[in-house]
Amino acid sequence: MDAILKRKKEGLIIVISAPSGVGKTTLCKRLLQALPFLTHSVSFTTRQPRKNEIEGIDYYFVSVEEFQKMIERKEFVEWTKVHGEFYGTSSVFLNKIIEGGKDAILEVDVKGGINIKEKYPQATLIFLLPPSWEELEKRLRARGTETNEKIKRRIKRAKKEIEYAVHYDYLVINDKINDALEDLFAIIRAERCRTTRTLSIENLKRFIS
Repeated sequence: MDAILKRKKEGLIIVISAPSGVGKTTLCKRLLQALPFLTHSVSFTTRQPRKNEIEGIDYYFVSVEEFQKMIERKEFVEWTKVHGEFYGTSSVFLNKIIEGGKDAILEVDVKGGINIKEKYPQATLIFLLPPSWEELEKRLRARGTETNEKIKRRIKRAKKEIEYAVHYDYLVINDKINDALEDLFAIIRAERCRTTRTLSIENLKRFIS
């Protein structure tokens, strides 16, 4: 039966979005550690690095001027401005990953995810939800980097972002991280087994003839 299956060379595009504090960065890192066929599509940003963030691994940190030049050169498949800072996904970097046969995982905001889906209809969009607003606020406060005013703004933005969840292919609640991780594993396994990605029609015809 393996003879009729032939995985396409082009990799998956897996987009993960979530309000700030839900835990998408932690989950993405766990996915990358567990699944060797995944590659992180590193975004560009104008914000300052947080503690333990590494250039080229977490983000490419650039100035506002350089980011704006990249916009003018149409180098982003999507970009947005969040809390006064710019974030964007390089189309060159993304295409290089999937054309090389690797599956790309992207952490972007909801509008960015929808823009990617418009340009790459085959992309898989996953939205992460917090178990409750109380828990989300607790996680934001645990960072120790947010003022009360910033936390209020992030909660307000989170409620608006969740309205876009209906445009996503999958919803995952990040209550217990291991449970959420298992849900993500299941989604990725299912997407890699889609008929459109695995079935060689020519081989199938030979097999049944």
